[in-house]
Amino acid sequence: MTPQLQRRLEQLLERHHEVGLLLAQPDAAADPKRFRELSREYAQTQDLADTFVAARKAIAELEHARAMLADPDLRELANDEIVRLEHARAGLEQRLQALLVPRDPLDDANLFLEVRAGTGGDEAALFAGDLLRMYLRFAERRGWRTELMSAHEGEHGGYKEAVARIEGAGAYAALKFESGTHRVQRVPVTEASGRVHTSAATVAILPEVEDITDIELRDADLKVDTYRASGAGGQHVNKTDSAIRITHLPSGIVVECQDERSQHKNRARALSLLKARLLDSQRAEQAARQAATRKLQVGSGDRSQRIRTYNFPQGRVTDHRINLTLYQLPQILDGDLDELTGALARESHAEALAALGSAA
Repeated sequence: MTPQLQRRLEQLLERHHEVGLLLAQPDAAADPKRFRELSREYAQTQDLADTFVAARKAIAELEHARAMLADPDLRELANDEIVRLEHARAGLEQRLQALLVPRDPLDDANLFLEVRAGTGGDEAALFAGDLLRMYLRFAERRGWRTELMSAHEGEHGGYKEAVARIEGAGAYAALKFESGTHRVQRVPVTEASGRVHTSAATVAILPEVEDITDIELRDADLKVDTYRASGAGGQHVNKTDSAIRITHLPSGIVVECQDERSQHKNRARALSLLKARLLDSQRAEQAARQAATRKLQVGSGDRSQRIRTYNFPQGRVTDHRINLTLYQLPQILDGDLDELTGALARESHAEALAALGSAA
């Protein structure tokens, strides 16, 4: 472990001990909000503290085993113990390094998934529909709850634009690297000559934050329109103006929701989506200032970057950020994204650890 990482470890352990002392004070629960914050912070560093204790124990036992080598009668046993303890120590040190990387506080958040057709006309809308189904199938595999908040269908199928909400533990952590431009290469069903066309669609993954204190929505900045929901729903949707469209005048952002039958619920969902988009915009500006050239552009919301290509003739999917190519196109489009999302998460973690280790 580098000296920089060692200092970071010592700081976190010192803070863990300090928070433990604060929680042990008789009046600790007098301020419920602060007590919850401290309890959450303590729990988040408990694993680090436990792993550090286990690593120290393994090092002490390793030193004892090496001392046993001096005794001929214990040498064979000592060698076996040294091999076991060296392996244990290496594993514990690796885990310590993993725990040193600050955890994204939004990782457990639910999310809004936005898919929009880009260049390519009808084929782009069809591809946007493929991407939406891919993510919804992925969510289904994880046992997450999904709801389609709004959708504008393409003339020949698919979607010009669709917004869905995904609710489940770790949803944002799993999908937060999906934001960007996705490109497809395939022969459109309308192509008589069999030529391969290239189309694109954009994906945005926005965390749903329950308590956004720094996003203020003034009534004077909002234009609210109601209209009749379209799509499935029977007679009710045809007679009730339950769908909501909200325009944030300062930014020009427009959100809508027609999933719920209740106008009140649709308004609440639309406001939540609006806050998520405004927060995403703020984070994008901050990320651009801090690290304009980051490979993964974590949380940057940069929709112009081509992040992935889906090549149908070759049956491959390539993620250009990490130069990963998988010849598993049917499985991936069916929602089997674990290998892709896992590789992106590992790369992000490696970058964060390298940045932490090179810090002064």
